This record gives sequence, C-alpha cells and structure tokens, in this order.
Amino acid sequence: MKKCYFDHVATNPLHPDVLDAMMPYFKEDFGNPLSIYEYGMKAKNAIEDAREKVAGLVNSKPAEIIFTSSGAEANNFALRGIALARQNEGKHILVSRMEHHSILNSARFLEKSGFAVTYLPVDKKGFVNPDTVKKSITKETTLISVIHASSEVGTIEPLKEIVKVAKENNIVVHTDAVATTGNIPVDVKDLGIDLLSMAAHQFYGPKGAGALYIRQGMRIVPLIYGGIQETGRRAGTENVPAIVGMGKAAELVRVELQNRIEYLRPMRDRIIDTMSGVENVYLTGDRQNRLPGHASFCVEFIEGEAMLLLLSAKGIFSASGSACSSKALKASPVLLSMGISSSLAQGSIVFSLGMGNTSEDIEYLLGEFPAVIKRLREISPFAKGWGDKEEGGECIVKK
Repeated sequence: MKKCYFDHVATNPLHPDVLDAMMPYFKEDFGNPLSIYEYGMKAKNAIEDAREKVAGLVNSKPAEIIFTSSGAEANNFALRGIALARQNEGKHILVSRMEHHSILNSARFLEKSGFAVTYLPVDKKGFVNPDTVKKSITKETTLISVIHASSEVGTIEPLKEIVKVAKENNIVVHTDAVATTGNIPVDVKDLGIDLLSMAAHQFYGPKGAGALYIRQGMRIVPLIYGGIQETGRRAGTENVPAIVGMGKAAELVRVELQNRIEYLRPMRDRIIDTMSGVENVYLTGDRQNRLPGHASFCVEFIEGEAMLLLLSAKGIFSASGSACSSKALKASPVLLSMGISSSLAQGSIVFSLGMGNTSEDIEYLLGEFPAVIKRLREISPFAKGWGDKEEGGECIVKK
C-alpha cells in the first residue's frame, strides 16, 4: 500500500546528514561538557559550534541562544521567566488566542500566581490586529507573546507591526516561532523581537532539542535550577547529540531554505485549489500569508477523527487540529477563537508537507480525499439534516 506522510507540523524525519553528525557523540565523544579533560572539551566545543549555527539561522549572536529540550520548554521559559523577572514593573501580560498550549497553560499558571492576562482575539483568518494589541496595553503590561505562525491554520502573524506597538511602550515581545524557524526566513533583528522559541524537529533535526533566543541584556528568571550550564540560565547536563543535531539541521536550512520553499509551495497550492472546489469544504487561515507547506480545512457534517481513520486506511497520514489536542475529542480552541462554530471545527483537517512528499503523493491524496468525504457524508446524520447544526461557513474563506 502506498504511504504518504502529510503531518510535518507534528514532526519530521531526521535528515541523514544530521544523524551522521550526531553519531560520534553517542559513542566515542560521549563526554560531559563540564569536564575539563579531552572528552569534556570535545563535547563543549561541539555545543558551541552548534550554538553558532543556530544563531546564524535566526541572525542572532551565539551568546543569545540558550538550548532547551523542546519548543514547549522554550515557551515556558520565556513567558514565566520574563513575567517573573519584570513583575516589579508590572504584572500584566498579553497573549494571543492562537497560541500553543505551552503558552496558554503558562499564562494560566501566571494568572494563578497573581498576574493579569489579556487573551488577544483574532479575526476569521487568524490574524492578531496590532491596533487591538495597542488598545489592550496598560501601564502594568510588561510582556506580549504572539505566535509567529499557527501550525493549525498556517497563518503568519504581522509580528513587525506588533513589535512596533510594543516598543513604543517599553514592552518585551516573545514569539513562538516553532512552526516558522527553518521553514520560512526568520531574522530576529528584522522582526525586532526580544525572545524567540524554536524546535529542531521542525526542520529535520532531532526531537529533544530546542532553543530560546534571548536578546542580549534581557533579564530572565531560570525555569530549571541546578548547575551552571547555559550561562546559569538552564541547568542540567546538556544533551550533546541532540544539540549537535540541531546545529547541523540549522546549517542545512541556511543553504537549502529557498529551495525547500519553492518545492513545497506549488504542492500546497494544488491541494488548496482542488479542495476549495469541493462542496462544503472550507480553507482555514489566510490563503497568501501562510506556511509554504501547509493546507488546512474544515469539512462540514463530518468529524476530523473519522477522516483521519479512513485516510489512514489508505496510507494517508495527516492531522485534525494541533498534534497536542487532536486526541482530546473536542473542538480546537484555535479554530473557535477564529469564530468558527464548534460543529464545523470538529471537521478540521490539516495537511502539512515536507521534502519527502512528491507530486504523485499530492495526486494520490486528491484522488482519495474527496471519496472519503463522500463516504462519510453518506452515513452522517448531520448531512441528512438530523439534529441541530450551527452556522459556521461564513467564518471561513473559500479561497
């Protein structure tokens, strides 16, 4: 049976060159980077080399990169670390409703710790309006966190405009760039951002490796206490193979990024153009300002889980909602925040493409997916008019 993987926002296969770079640090170069003898120095030098490569990917200084275990850890570190470091200046933060759970749950933790949190609304395409940000700022606001792009709907946010508003009010800005770093150009200086989260497995690096860019001179409270690793900001013996892998993956991206974008975008557009012509199938997110390999839809009268099961039986692997919430059997908070009805949001599906996909894969998907929709509608009580249906189509763009 043909197998097609369309869930690259969940994770990616390891690039062969990345695996080759990592292997020595599992075996002969296994030392602890804090050790002062040869084995330790080799590991330490490998980490610093990786730091330079990751810094080069986002145009920062190497000293501004702190390695973490994941993008989720980087998000927790940024939100809680900055809020606590600046609490004497104010205890109000802004986060968008498009955020990953690692941001939203960190914000809820801060609320329980005495902070005020404003959850910024988004429009029907998933955009945060900079004017809304401006109106939400108070004298107590010290931090704004807005995702760079949603892995669920692919919309790329107007970060530069949001940063401009923040800087006029001396407010720190963090962005969760896990979905964008390594997939589109990301330049911390051009964005004007203060903190930025990333994860290696989103650009063909290993799982278990992430990083947080922290602008030089920024005060932040550590999330993990212990030793002196990462200049005292993130304790714990470093995962040297994973860090080396992240560095190698970043190095490859700098060479290959434009070619990757040009390869993925036409396949993405082929999916969107074809599925937008299918009855009661609605594109989610913005058509133009979206991730190059991302196509997401809501399908009326059908549940996302049912689509995933039937597609999986045909060797087509995709997602419904985010990787962290698709098993929760409830409507995606991201889609609900865009004004999409709960019933329509239940029918969400996301196809995210990678360098292993081919035009033949796309044609196979486009041949099978409409048939899956047709079959599920034939047995759907909602398609037959049973029960109450919420209006939701007006919240989605068809093209």
